[in-house]
Amino acid sequence: MCYQKLITGGIKRLRANCQLTQEQFAEKINMSVQGYRNIEHNKYLPTGDTIDKICSEFNISPVELLLPQTQDNTSSIKKIINHKLDACELEKLLRISRMIDLM
Repeated sequence: MCYQKLITGGIKRLRANCQLTQEQFAEKINMSVQGYRNIEHNKYLPTGDTIDKICSEFNISPVELLLPQTQDNTSSIKKIINHKLDACELEKLLRISRMIDLM
Protein backbone atom coordinates (compact mmCIF):
# COMPACT_ATOMS: atom_id res chain seq x y z
CA MET A 1 0.00 0.00 0.00
CA CYS A 2 1.37 3.43 -0.89
CA TYR A 3 2.23 6.09 1.66
CA GLN A 4 -0.53 8.46 0.53
CA LYS A 5 -3.25 5.83 0.96
CA LEU A 6 -1.89 4.87 4.39
CA ILE A 7 -1.89 8.45 5.66
CA THR A 8 -5.27 9.40 4.20
CA GLY A 9 -6.73 6.13 5.46
CA GLY A 10 -5.42 6.94 8.93
CA ILE A 11 -6.88 10.44 8.80
CA LYS A 12 -10.29 9.13 7.65
CA ARG A 13 -10.22 6.46 10.36
CA LEU A 14 -9.39 9.09 13.01
CA ARG A 15 -12.26 11.30 11.84
CA ALA A 16 -14.68 8.37 11.88
CA ASN A 17 -13.50 7.20 15.32
CA CYS A 18 -14.08 10.71 16.65
CA GLN A 19 -17.52 10.74 15.02
CA LEU A 20 -16.83 14.00 13.21
CA THR A 21 -18.12 15.11 9.84
CA GLN A 22 -15.63 16.27 7.24
CA GLU A 23 -16.72 19.83 7.98
CA GLN A 24 -16.16 19.45 11.73
CA PHE A 25 -12.77 17.80 11.23
CA ALA A 26 -11.65 20.49 8.78
CA GLU A 27 -12.71 23.20 11.23
CA LYS A 28 -10.74 21.57 14.07
CA ILE A 29 -7.55 21.62 12.02
CA ASN A 30 -8.24 25.07 10.57
CA MET A 31 -8.53 23.89 6.99
CA SER A 32 -11.07 24.49 4.25
CA VAL A 33 -13.64 21.75 3.84
CA GLN A 34 -12.75 21.37 0.16
CA GLY A 35 -9.06 21.07 1.00
CA TYR A 36 -9.83 18.39 3.57
CA ARG A 37 -12.08 16.51 1.12
CA ASN A 38 -9.27 16.55 -1.42
CA ILE A 39 -7.02 14.85 1.13
CA GLU A 40 -9.62 12.18 1.96
CA HIS A 41 -10.16 11.51 -1.75
CA ASN A 42 -6.40 11.14 -2.33
CA LYS A 43 -6.25 14.17 -4.62
CA TYR A 44 -3.61 15.81 -2.43
CA LEU A 45 -1.17 14.55 0.16
CA PRO A 46 -1.47 16.50 3.43
CA THR A 47 1.44 18.80 4.16
CA GLY A 48 3.69 18.29 7.16
CA ASP A 49 1.98 21.27 8.81
CA THR A 50 -1.45 19.69 8.29
CA ILE A 51 -0.26 16.40 9.76
CA ASP A 52 1.22 18.30 12.73
CA LYS A 53 -2.11 20.11 13.28
CA ILE A 54 -4.03 16.82 13.20
CA CYS A 55 -1.62 15.15 15.61
CA SER A 56 -1.65 18.11 17.97
CA GLU A 57 -5.44 18.48 17.94
CA PHE A 58 -6.08 14.77 18.55
CA ASN A 59 -3.04 14.09 20.74
CA ILE A 60 -1.56 11.37 18.55
CA SER A 61 1.79 10.77 16.87
CA PRO A 62 2.20 10.88 13.09
CA VAL A 63 3.06 7.18 13.12
CA GLU A 64 -0.45 6.40 14.39
CA LEU A 65 -1.85 7.77 11.13
CA LEU A 66 0.24 5.26 9.19
CA LEU A 67 -0.68 2.18 11.18
CA PRO A 68 -3.47 -0.03 9.91
CA GLN A 69 -6.52 -0.31 12.13
CA THR A 70 -6.01 -2.85 14.87
CA GLN A 71 -8.58 -5.29 16.12
CA ASP A 72 -8.29 -3.95 19.66
CA ASN A 73 -10.16 -0.65 19.71
CA THR A 74 -9.62 -0.06 23.44
CA SER A 75 -6.88 2.51 23.00
CA SER A 76 -8.82 4.25 20.19
CA ILE A 77 -11.90 4.48 22.37
CA LYS A 78 -9.84 5.86 25.26
CA LYS A 79 -8.33 8.51 22.98
CA ILE A 80 -11.76 9.54 21.75
CA ILE A 81 -13.07 9.77 25.31
CA ASN A 82 -10.02 11.76 26.42
CA HIS A 83 -10.42 14.13 23.50
CA LYS A 84 -14.07 14.71 24.42
CA LEU A 85 -13.20 15.15 28.10
CA ASP A 86 -10.62 17.79 27.24
CA ALA A 87 -13.46 19.95 25.91
CA CYS A 88 -15.67 19.56 29.01
CA GLU A 89 -16.19 22.13 31.71
CA LEU A 90 -15.25 21.25 35.30
CA GLU A 91 -18.87 20.77 36.40
CA LYS A 92 -19.50 18.25 33.63
CA LEU A 93 -16.26 16.44 34.41
CA LEU A 94 -17.32 16.06 38.03
CA ARG A 95 -20.69 14.61 36.95
CA ILE A 96 -18.96 12.20 34.59
CA SER A 97 -16.60 11.14 37.36
CA ARG A 98 -19.54 10.41 39.69
CA MET A 99 -21.27 8.40 36.96
CA ILE A 100 -18.15 6.30 36.42
CA ASP A 101 -17.93 5.66 40.16
CA LEU A 102 -21.47 4.26 40.05
CA MET A 103 -20.65 1.79 37.29
